[in-house]
Amino acid sequence: MLLGNYFDGIHKNYKKLFFSGISFNTRSLKKNNIFFAIKGNSIDGNKFISKAIEKGSKIIVTEQKIKDYRNGILFIRTKNIRKLLAEVSFKIYNKIPKNLVAVTGTNGKSSVAEFYLQIMQLNKKKVASIGTLGVKSKNINLNLFNTTTDPINLGQILQKLKNEKVDNVIMEASSHGLKQHRLDGLLFDTGIFTNLSHDHLDYHKNFKEYLNAKMYLFRKLLKKNGNIVTDYSIPEFKKIKKISKIKKLKLNLILSDKKNLGIKVISHIFDGEKQIVILNYKKKILEFKVNLIGKIQIKNVLMAILAAEKSGIKISNIIKNLNYLKPINGRLEKIGQIKNNSKNQ
Repeated sequence: MLLGNYFDGIHKNYKKLFFSGISFNTRSLKKNNIFFAIKGNSIDGNKFISKAIEKGSKIIVTEQKIKDYRNGILFIRTKNIRKLLAEVSFKIYNKIPKNLVAVTGTNGKSSVAEFYLQIMQLNKKKVASIGTLGVKSKNINLNLFNTTTDPINLGQILQKLKNEKVDNVIMEASSHGLKQHRLDGLLFDTGIFTNLSHDHLDYHKNFKEYLNAKMYLFRKLLKKNGNIVTDYSIPEFKKIKKISKIKKLKLNLILSDKKNLGIKVISHIFDGEKQIVILNYKKKILEFKVNLIGKIQIKNVLMAILAAEKSGIKISNIIKNLNYLKPINGRLEKIGQIKNNSKNQ
């Protein structure tokens, strides 16, 4: 690979420099890899530059002020090293599935991703999910350390899925991952926002910063004319609506009280261990049953329904298969029944 094909703004004298790959960890770094010296919360990659050079790296990316070329080593300075790492990663691993969906929010990400996965599978579509539960697909199943994995690993995973002819992928986009630009360089067809509550304020300075991290998905990472799926009833809806107008994104809403503006739930009842829902969508009355515990799961299912429809599945085909949905292992799952007929969950 030649430097000028993957990095913008490189001096013409360096554009034809060869590199074999990229890394931000000297333990896995190989000869002629570009080393990204990332300064993290506990480890500063700049302290390992000499180690990277020892192992055969001839190109170093850093945010520090260092003369660009010295002792046969090229130093590339950038203001945002994490963003650049992601952008270069997805240029190298550029064979990715056609339809990308991202889901963010404090709660419900894993459930929405899982229900989307199941809906697509029930409709015979090749699909994968990437997030808290790892990588889940028909032929590739992997554990992940983070909800939103690093861009090098993610790029490799997406390329493997593409090679398996997987066309649809849903990813959980954590606030940490968005703040650290791990998804920059990707463009999503659909972005889902579940909700927001006070969480992760040990990492984000305040609630406003936490919200802005989530909103980055919609401001920067959706395709032109892409879709937003969200809940009309949440406080953050006004902010999301404003972004959708500025970015010309299509709003797809659940729990809407507006005619022809998403899914309106007409009726919800419990029937033993099942939940029966009647809804109005695009002037059609639709009914479905799900064998899921907890009314909150209905919101997650509705978001997955809209995301699946935007992925090309007819709403009628989605609805008729919802009774086959299964809960996530360990999440609002029935584990038994006690003597007074109450359920253990």
